[in-house]
This record gives sequence, C-alpha cells and structure tokens, in this order.
Amino acid sequence: MPKRSDETAGEANEPTVRRAAAADMLAVGRLGALLIRDHHAFDAQRFLAETPETAAVYASFLRTQLNKPAVAVLVAVSGDTVIGYAYAAVEGYDYMSLRGPAGVLHDIVVDPEHRGRGVGRLLLDAALAFMKSRGVPRAVLNTAQGNAAAQRLFAKAGFRKTMVEMTREL
Repeated sequence: MPKRSDETAGEANEPTVRRAAAADMLAVGRLGALLIRDHHAFDAQRFLAETPETAAVYASFLRTQLNKPAVAVLVAVSGDTVIGYAYAAVEGYDYMSLRGPAGVLHDIVVDPEHRGRGVGRLLLDAALAFMKSRGVPRAVLNTAQGNAAAQRLFAKAGFRKTMVEMTREL
C-alpha cells in the first residue's frame, strides 16, 4: 500500500504524496492532458478535446496555483517520477452551486500504468487532509458519469451523490 511521504523512510519506489513544485509541472501538465483526453472519451460533446497546447496550458495554470494558501497541488511520486496529481482548493460560499464553504477537489488523476494500486486513494486522502487542516466542513467534487472507477473510489472514501449535471446540446 502506498504511503504518505511522512510515513516513508527510504523505501525505493514506494509511492508517496507531496506538495507539487514548479519542477513537477511538465509531468503534471501531461497528466492534465490525459484527464482531458479521458473525459473527452466519456462524452465528446460535453468535455473539451485535447489540443497540442493542452499539457503546456494545464501546467501553466497549475503553476500559478502552487503558492496559494487555500490551494493544494499534490503529486504522487514513485522514485523521481510523478505518477499522479490532485488539485484541491478551499472555497467560500458558492450560490450558483447552492453550497457553503467547502474543500473542492477539482482534479485527481493517476497515470494509467499505476492505476489500481492505491495511488488515487493516497492522493485523495492527502487532499482531504489538506481540506480538513483548513477547517472546511465538507469536501465536494464532480466526476464524469462514465468514470465508474473514480466513482467507486469516491464512494469508498465516504462521498455521496448530491447533484446530477445534465447536458443538452443546442
């Protein structure tokens, strides 16, 4: 089972989670492009398509988030390799979502070669710990209708369904 970085003492290639650094952004951008590609495959009308610039744009945006106190960009690493990331933020009232202050998990993605090994849960637990440390009363997230694996992960972690997004093409 993967461990948080504070639990690991020199175990080679045992996945750990830590705060992302600017040097991680190339790998994070690649994973962000994968997230877009996967979602586009779930529903090409609803989700953005990947472009040649997607990885660089994703990395550039997340780089701007690294030093914000209400944001956590976390990476799962195996050895020196980034194998997943999570992007979470503490947010205030959102009247469009009819929600009070919460931690919002915006992204979580694991490289396909490392899925099914507990890395997603490790990232999720670290993101939830960040949110809890900031005093928010709940965590919320959205997941694609077709992403059954993510929905199982979130349900096992205690999430419940509260909203259903519906889309209609015009």
